[in-house]
Amino acid sequence: MGLQAAELSAEAVKSIAMAVAIGVGVFGPGIGIGLLVSKALESIGRNPEASKQIMTPMFIGIAAVEALAIFALLVAFVIKFA
Repeated sequence: MGLQAAELSAEAVKSIAMAVAIGVGVFGPGIGIGLLVSKALESIGRNPEASKQIMTPMFIGIAAVEALAIFALLVAFVIKFA
């Protein structure tokens, strides 16, 4: 009976750790994408002729930041199922 309570507690700790990992892991990239797009749009608004030169690095930056969120998701799954 006591052993089952300990196993349940370990699963609860893993679930909480997974939730914290994905929460923190997605919070940062969300802020990063918001800042990146806002500054790019601000730059395009100031200099519309340079929009093609700004859009490509913006999309590359978004992909890199989004990869961090996916990495956080993978870490969360490792925490949960390891």
